[in-house]
Amino acid sequence: MSTQKQFKTTLISAAITAVACLSSVTPATVVASNNLLFRMLPSSGAAACLPKAIGYVTVTSLGPVENMHVEIRGLPPKTNFDFFVIQVPDKPFGLSWYQGDIETDALGRGVADFTGRFNIETFIVAPGSDVAPQVHTYTDAATNPPTGPIHTFHLGVWFNSPADAVKAGCAGTVTPFNGEHNAGIQVLNTAQYPKTKGPLINLKP
Repeated sequence: MSTQKQFKTTLISAAITAVACLSSVTPATVVASNNLLFRMLPSSGAAACLPKAIGYVTVTSLGPVENMHVEIRGLPPKTNFDFFVIQVPDKPFGLSWYQGDIETDALGRGVADFTGRFNIETFIVAPGSDVAPQVHTYTDAATNPPTGPIHTFHLGVWFNSPADAVKAGCAGTVTPFNGEHNAGIQVLNTAQYPKTKGPLINLKP
């Protein structure tokens, strides 16, 4: 067997092993060199109305940043969702960072890629309190709370619209987890991991 064929065979074997581990280990985390693979599961508020919802996340180190590849399935078709990096996986969520949107296709599947710092060094800090922009005056805080560094190792996905949540048979609770701060409930998270040890803690820079 040539060196090139051996290399390809090794890569395929590694991928198969990673997928097998991902589907059988709980919490399902696979760390291979500069790559991290894990799942997102239905949140407590969506487990009854969306029992088949699931997410698959791959984080790949690119040196100064990481690429996070997210695939979600088992969700309502043609629906918008909001993706966040968060401090704790379930209520009250703690400090949260809005990463972007994921829209499902006709089969209820969505795919998105995000570039940023998604490893053990991911954190939020506010050395002091100061004036904050109030883009949406009915919800935006006028100042920020001061805080030391707080790591954000968990992930969460929310309905972009409470109306879409109701249409799917879920609660119509309004939450601030979208750009206009009028999102629906959380549908996926990483609550299978401890609050202080979300999956992103497993990837070293």
